Amino acid sequence: MTYIQNGDVRIATQAFGTPGDPALIMVMGATASMLSWPDALVEALGKRGLFVIRFDHRDTGETTTVPPGAADYVVEDMAQDVLAVMDGYGLARAHVVGMSLGGYIGQMLALEHPNRVASLTLIASEPLGWDGAPLPHISDAFMAHFSSMADLDWMYEDAVVAFLSGMDQLSAGTGAPFDAGAAEARARAVLARTDSLASMFNHGTLSTREDWTGRFREIAVPVLVIHGVDDPVLPIENGRAIAGDIAGARIVELDGVGHELPDRALGRIVDEIARFTGATGGADTTR
Repeated sequence: MTYIQNGDVRIATQAFGTPGDPALIMVMGATASMLSWPDALVEALGKRGLFVIRFDHRDTGETTTVPPGAADYVVEDMAQDVLAVMDGYGLARAHVVGMSLGGYIGQMLALEHPNRVASLTLIASEPLGWDGAPLPHISDAFMAHFSSMADLDWMYEDAVVAFLSGMDQLSAGTGAPFDAGAAEARARAVLARTDSLASMFNHGTLSTREDWTGRFREIAVPVLVIHGVDDPVLPIENGRAIAGDIAGARIVELDGVGHELPDRALGRIVDEIARFTGATGGADTTR
């Protein structure tokens, strides 16, 4: 682990690949630590000639947390955390990969700091400041499960693991049977890295400081959209809206994939990101 300071926030980071190769920073979604980027994914990208950095958002993992309900930051502050990570690694520019809320953050960075974003890959994301016809969002089943958190005993590990595994199951697509054992292992790994797991749900209370209405259409850096056709949290229409309204953007639709990064899709995702970023192991263009 490498720890980087952004004001009062200490950010836990981890790097894969060779320093000096083109840099790629992975920005995960709401309530998720760096572990939500599978080891197999970041390691494979590192082997394709990218210097890959993943990190824990504030209120997750080994990054600074505040008590549940005490978040005093907004989404734009989380975007500043990404810049702090880049600065900590001495990166003038990086390819940015964002998933879900991480894609929202990535769009902010591409708009406000285009000189620092070499390219933007948006996985299972929604358009920043959407102002068109309403887009479908989180399923009723997921919301019902999420609301059950009010009765969750955070001191009872097995109950917390069951709750997190349930979130994984409700996020999964139809392309393969759900692996409950793997979901439980992921949940226990997350629990082992934080003293305040409930704090990650502070992300559900966050707002934005600025008015981003319609702004995503102004993004001028290269954009790749990767989206699961079965996504029950941010349905595929969200990815299609991004790709349809950003000039030059391309979408890759993953059949049978939900709001997830399943093993069966990792090879395709690695290939698409490596091709899009021009990862060849050659000259570094991100410094």
